[in-house]
Amino acid sequence: MINFSSTLKSLRIKNDLTQKQLADKLGLTKSVISAYETGLRMPSYDVLISLARIFKVSTDYLLGVNYHRELDVSGLSEDEIAVLTDLIKVMKSK
Repeated sequence: MINFSSTLKSLRIKNDLTQKQLADKLGLTKSVISAYETGLRMPSYDVLISLARIFKVSTDYLLGVNYHRELDVSGLSEDEIAVLTDLIKVMKSK
């Protein structure tokens, strides 16, 4: 769980959200998000689940239990999924 604060901050920045914007999405204050990102507080289960939904990651990923991420390929054709799969394989082989 040590990685939660840095993981949250990284996801927030990657998704071009300010602490205030993320707080508004969660119905929290900016200071609570700041406390999460500095490791002073941990979110409740409800907030953790909401964060996972917002960033489309698992709660395990947020907590540093599992570093496996998933991609949402719904709406893509089988050919498009195959192209993405091939691209991922090429990138991993570097």
